Amino acid sequence: MSEFDKLLSNTVQEMRRGTLALAVLTQMDEPQYGYSLIQALSQHQLEIDQNTLYPLLRRLEKQGLLESIWQLEDNRPRRYYKISEQGIQIRNALINEWTAIDRSISKLIGKEFSDVN
Repeated sequence: MSEFDKLLSNTVQEMRRGTLALAVLTQMDEPQYGYSLIQALSQHQLEIDQNTLYPLLRRLEKQGLLESIWQLEDNRPRRYYKISEQGIQIRNALINEWTAIDRSISKLIGKEFSDVN
């Protein structure tokens, strides 16, 4: 892998890491377990692997943004996560912040992107 490819990969990973928490919170109004969440995000072209998702879910729960319960399904215990009241408040604030950032970046890209292509 070239230095450029490494740098690009690291930068993309850093950018994604900052947005995955918001993406997860948008999908948690109804209880979901990890695999169902992976599928829900994938339907919106947002791929996330288990090694990224499960630590994120545990962190969000520890922060009080998600709640979890264990349920038996087909004789298998599954941990279901759902957004908490505090999580809803944080999600709404993050959506407002995301919208403001998106507007600013879109303006910057619109101005400069034509120069790149």
